[in-house]
Amino acid sequence: MSARSKARKAALDLLFEADIRGTSAVETLTSRNVIEEGPDARPIRDYTRELVVGVGDNFRKIDELISTYAQGWDMDRLPTVDRNILRIGIYEILWSQNIPDGVAIDESLTLAKELSTDGSAAFIHGVLGRISSIKDSLAIDY
Repeated sequence: MSARSKARKAALDLLFEADIRGTSAVETLTSRNVIEEGPDARPIRDYTRELVVGVGDNFRKIDELISTYAQGWDMDRLPTVDRNILRIGIYEILWSQNIPDGVAIDESLTLAKELSTDGSAAFIHGVLGRISSIKDSLAIDY
């Protein structure tokens, strides 16, 4: 597993925890970032931090896109893991300039296949593929 794949998985863990607890993703990130020496040290990877902060900074727009393009699904009905995989994928597609859309989608599908239901990967692929195909027409602040 590549360093970026591990960073995505860690970001998903943090976003999932924040979603379940009803807290800010950035607050959760800050509380989990133990950098001192010793057995409890758990420094957060730079790319994990970038993903969590990026999703947090663009949370409303990302969730609006999910609500719009996850046709037939209310945000509250989406499984928590799927909702957060979509958040990471959308952030990477729209705001990560150095990540090709195909890589963002493939990484999201890998997370879905490992951590969610059998139908989740196809659903996530459909939503992210649609957003990727229309991203140039979306009003996004970079």
